[in-house]
Amino acid sequence: MRAEIKISVALVTRNRPESLDRCLKSLRKQSVQPFEVIVSDDSDSNLALATELVARKWHCKYIRGLCQGLYVNRNHVVLTCSGTHVRTMDDDHEFPENHFEKCISSVQSDPSSVWIIGEYSPNQKVLDKPHPCPGQLHPRGFSVTPKDTQNCWAISDGASIYPIEIFKRGIKYTDSFKFGYAYLELGSRLHWLGYRVRHLDSTFVIHHFDVNNRSFMIKSVDLSSKFFAMLCHSFIYQTSVKNKFFSIMEICKKIIIHNFIGVYSLYKALKVFRVQTKHSMSKKMS
Repeated sequence: MRAEIKISVALVTRNRPESLDRCLKSLRKQSVQPFEVIVSDDSDSNLALATELVARKWHCKYIRGLCQGLYVNRNHVVLTCSGTHVRTMDDDHEFPENHFEKCISSVQSDPSSVWIIGEYSPNQKVLDKPHPCPGQLHPRGFSVTPKDTQNCWAISDGASIYPIEIFKRGIKYTDSFKFGYAYLELGSRLHWLGYRVRHLDSTFVIHHFDVNNRSFMIKSVDLSSKFFAMLCHSFIYQTSVKNKFFSIMEICKKIIIHNFIGVYSLYKALKVFRVQTKHSMSKKMS
């Protein structure tokens, strides 16, 4: 007899109660509801109460985040979930009709895989299925559409569904960077560890991305998190000569462009990379 699938929503938010309200309103309109919705709030003190009221208005569990960055908050909220699976979510998302029903149906068909969901912007035309697939890490640090969307290392930072046992094993988002490209490393790491990553192509999210309403905008963090992801991908997970060449050349290029910031970013990335190497190897052998 197949075990019951219970999908917990692990939603992170910071200083955007209006955006959170739009997201939760859309979620609660779904024909099928998640097992639980937990909102972890990193808001400043002047916006925390308003955010809590929004979460409770839509009958969600509200917890305070640790206010140490996006990935610390993601790990924090995931570890409070009690479902069989965890669906990451961001406060600037909306959902099409029957979105969550399709999430549950896909997980039921293959509960051991990681399912990833693509996005449209509010003004984009929604195309016929399959809907867009999130990108996977290229050794030069950016993301590209995978050739095989049903067995890849692509990842969606705020719209992925993980078996909870992944996090119970101690596999989590690298939280040494408050934000940035570190999430791409998780996709490459999961693939290397033997997890199948699959695109849930029958649905999507609508992403209300606002570049002027980001919590953090720090060049050195963006750059160091990108260097970190590249190093892990090319020197641990997919260690071909070609990948190493691409990564080294791209890092050199960025250092030439950004000078001191580039050097500092590489130093920071290498420190985290050394720690991640030991951690990843321990999980590979376990």
